[in-house]
Amino acid sequence: MNKKERVIQQIIQSGLLPLYYHENKDVSINILRALYRSGVRILEYTNRGENALSNFKALKTVAEQEMPDLLLGIGTIKTAETAQEFLNLGADFIVSPIVSLEVAKIVLGQNLAWIPGCLTPTEIHQAQTLGATLVKIFPGNLVGPSYIQSIKDIFPELLFMPTGGVEPEEQNLKAWFGAGVSAVGMGSKLLQTNLIEEGNFEVLSDYITKATILIQSCKQS
Repeated sequence: MNKKERVIQQIIQSGLLPLYYHENKDVSINILRALYRSGVRILEYTNRGENALSNFKALKTVAEQEMPDLLLGIGTIKTAETAQEFLNLGADFIVSPIVSLEVAKIVLGQNLAWIPGCLTPTEIHQAQTLGATLVKIFPGNLVGPSYIQSIKDIFPELLFMPTGGVEPEEQNLKAWFGAGVSAVGMGSKLLQTNLIEEGNFEVLSDYITKATILIQSCKQS
């Protein structure tokens, strides 16, 4: 299995793609370790601040030393140049908030997974035409699980992952998985800001563990 397939398989298997950015490198590393301790084996660091590139480089080093089975991707990628910069640092996959032909070409050209953000059926169709097999529905809270149910039949070969508005609560998760999503993307709802600010990474790790167990049960029900 190549890396592109491994990434998609791991997201489906986990049912979760955690995502975060923190301007502080050490805090970013502590969050990475908390996620890994919780059993997370795939995650997205987001390109949302001026330290994203240098922090990602540090995370990649830690992952190579301590987490040989971790797949580390980068998100919020909107240009081919940025995609290439992070691919040069060893990003395992690329997530975008948009559908970009240029980004698709670079990532898929290197036989890696490209996960674009879509909202409308036209965007979803464009993403599929360009070669995406998994699309991020963003922002998910704008449309809700009923939207996935409505469009899923039009795109039977595609996998869907809502990001934004996904809560680590049984009712919310059951609604999304019941609608037919393959996974959910979660940021601050999973990686609680107050725990991070307090430096309480043990408690954060416990919280993530509970969330991952809940996701598995909601996914199967």
